[in-house]
Amino acid sequence: MKIFIGADHRGFELKEFLKEKLKENNYDVEDCGNLVFDPNDDYPDFAFKVGDKVSQNLESLGILICGSGAGVCFAVNKIKGIRASVIYEEEMAKKAREDDDLNVLCLASDFINKEKAWMIVKNFLETKFKKEEKYLRRIKKVSDYENKDYSSD
Repeated sequence: MKIFIGADHRGFELKEFLKEKLKENNYDVEDCGNLVFDPNDDYPDFAFKVGDKVSQNLESLGILICGSGAGVCFAVNKIKGIRASVIYEEEMAKKAREDDDLNVLCLASDFINKEKAWMIVKNFLETKFKKEEKYLRRIKKVSDYENKDYSSD
């Protein structure tokens, strides 16, 4: 499974840590930036890169990091087919994958330490979507709304 990862300056250090942990655990990781620490970069640039990659590679997952997690989360959720959430606990990651087929994990570097982030990432990557009818139905409702044709309104 391909993992796309990205972060702005506030998430850069955590991204670098997680990228190495992922490689140590034999994950196929692509760094979507920032590739250097730049205190003037903007989180949407990396959110859009990761989101585009995930939306075009359906078996892949994404990880995004900024200070609060909120910026990358609302930016990446603008991309069709992306289901992203800010996650603070391992069990949240598990439930979001099982029930909502979360495909992009957003982390808040200002509020979690590296070890906690790694445990969240592990749960996110190791948990499978349940594919039960009620979960599929709910995701379809969101997808249908996302694909709504406003020209006929």
